[in-house]
Amino acid sequence: MTETVTRHQHTHSSHPAFRASDQLANHTQQMLVDLVDLHVQGKQAHWNVVGKNFRDLHLQLDEIVDAGRQFADDLAERMRALYITPDARSVTVAHQSSLPPFPGTEVDTAETVDRIVASLYAVAGTARRIHDDVDAEDPTTADLLHGFLERLEQLAWMTDAENRVANESVPPNAGVDTQ
Repeated sequence: MTETVTRHQHTHSSHPAFRASDQLANHTQQMLVDLVDLHVQGKQAHWNVVGKNFRDLHLQLDEIVDAGRQFADDLAERMRALYITPDARSVTVAHQSSLPPFPGTEVDTAETVDRIVASLYAVAGTARRIHDDVDAEDPTTADLLHGFLERLEQLAWMTDAENRVANESVPPNAGVDTQ
């Protein structure tokens, strides 16, 4: 017996209260790409880090991976709610990421810390760069960025502390007078 599946013959039409502009689509796409690259870089580092304090950093990198992956998923789902099509294919991430590249070889723990912190701050920088435009158009998406920033900057601070020397290696833009 042969069955024929009949599809609905009408055209679906929805009327969302809000649809993203091209600018919002481009900003959220850039943020998505950077978040995906962060969690991929975090896994690359996790697999190839060697040296002093290996185990602690190995586990800490999993926290970074988990945050990047969750934030990417949250953002991609928000994009879909705004009728934006997220694109996190590997070719797209490779061409659009604003993160510095991570090596494909073993990396010492101290260098891994510096590289992952640079990537965390690069993602946070993207969020800060796009924030005001996003907030002006869609405060709900900007709220997601706030949560991302809080956690990304916390992870950067906690990871960076591994290489810091007390009272000697304050980041140059910290603006703190120690006198």
